[in-house]
Amino acid sequence: MQPNQREVIARAIEKYRQNQPNAQPSELQAALFDMDGVLFDSMPAHARSWKEAVSEAGLDTKEKDYYSYEGQTAPYTIRLLYGLHLQREPNEEEIERIYQRKTALFGLYDHGEPIAEAHRVLDSVKDLKRVLVTGSSQPELMMRINHTYPNIFGSHNMITGKDVKLGKPHPEPYLKALDKAGVCSQAALVVENAPMGIKAAKAAGIFTIAVNTGPLDDEELRQAGADLLFDNMGRLAEAIPLIRQLWSC
Repeated sequence: MQPNQREVIARAIEKYRQNQPNAQPSELQAALFDMDGVLFDSMPAHARSWKEAVSEAGLDTKEKDYYSYEGQTAPYTIRLLYGLHLQREPNEEEIERIYQRKTALFGLYDHGEPIAEAHRVLDSVKDLKRVLVTGSSQPELMMRINHTYPNIFGSHNMITGKDVKLGKPHPEPYLKALDKAGVCSQAALVVENAPMGIKAAKAAGIFTIAVNTGPLDDEELRQAGADLLFDNMGRLAEAIPLIRQLWSC
């Protein structure tokens, strides 16, 4: 017999708390959201623009690679790629050139559409402190977040690539988000779609929900440490009331 959703969620919360020192049942106080692939359907444009930009520097990559790299800061990604493909560090001029080229291409390819049902998920936690946590720092995306999701995110509740020294998978972005929200790790949940972001959230000690909106195998998200996994934001929106109910048990 397959476990029902209540059992799956209850087990996930119990397992999470078993791995947290001195964890006690409490009300959720904050919900932290990645942006690309969670709130916006922007990852195809990111992947295409990254692939084309680095190919001009002689790096042969695949678009799917960037779904695994998602969440890292741009300099981190460029240094990673140079190490993997050229076995050397890029200089600052190379980093800036590739980043500027990637940014220009992204502006051409991105259609700016939100992820289906993302509004419902945000609305389901509107009584909590909501914080955006993204490795991106492109001005176009920051403007778009306010247009598509008005009066939800602002400088008081956003962590971008410019706000951190160490991007995902390091926990710094999510630790800063907890600080912005003024809550401890055990009073928050994270919604992510990428391995690097999941690793960052788990390293920060936060209950992490993965929504697989891209081409990666579910197992890759589970291996990164996701506590729960959904295949779209609509399913998550339907499950949020149950998650919140069981969280307080």
